Amino acid sequence: MCDEEIIRLYLDRNELAISATSRQYGSYCTAIARNILGNREDAEECVNDTYLNNWNSIPPHRPAMLSTYLGKITRNLSFNRYRQSRAEKRGGGQMPLILSELDECVSGQTDVEQLYQQKALIAEIDRFLEGLEPGKRQLFVRRYWYAQGVRTIARDLGMTENNVSVQLSRMRQQLKSYLKERQWIL
Repeated sequence: MCDEEIIRLYLDRNELAISATSRQYGSYCTAIARNILGNREDAEECVNDTYLNNWNSIPPHRPAMLSTYLGKITRNLSFNRYRQSRAEKRGGGQMPLILSELDECVSGQTDVEQLYQQKALIAEIDRFLEGLEPGKRQLFVRRYWYAQGVRTIARDLGMTENNVSVQLSRMRQQLKSYLKERQWIL
């Protein structure tokens, strides 16, 4: 079933939309949630919450790309669950490492007054990513959007872990310089 047909089911408030979404994008959403949370049960809950959030948001929204829309919902829900669980018990997993890698480039301020600036910063990072060659962009997105481990990226792309780490480090430095030039970092 194509995205347009699935979206039509949501717009018609047909409950088959959820099962169609699960068949088409269940593995995709589960992979995102599992990469962030590192826990199958929590990942499954986030994916189920994704379906509910999607049900509640279509209509009024009509996503241009259903996969991206679902991925964003899953990612946000997973990060929220991650933060919640880590507030209760500090420790392990990939996410502290992934987030600390980007700390040097972008601070994680959550002040409501800075919402506009955050959106502008996101647009600036998008412009940076558009300037990267496709292979490098794929590395960056797999690591920092999909929260994939260096080992997984290296295996999937036929690279060494060291090569992936070095390229990610260089891209973070490029991003930092890029943001400094545009006065996002002093």
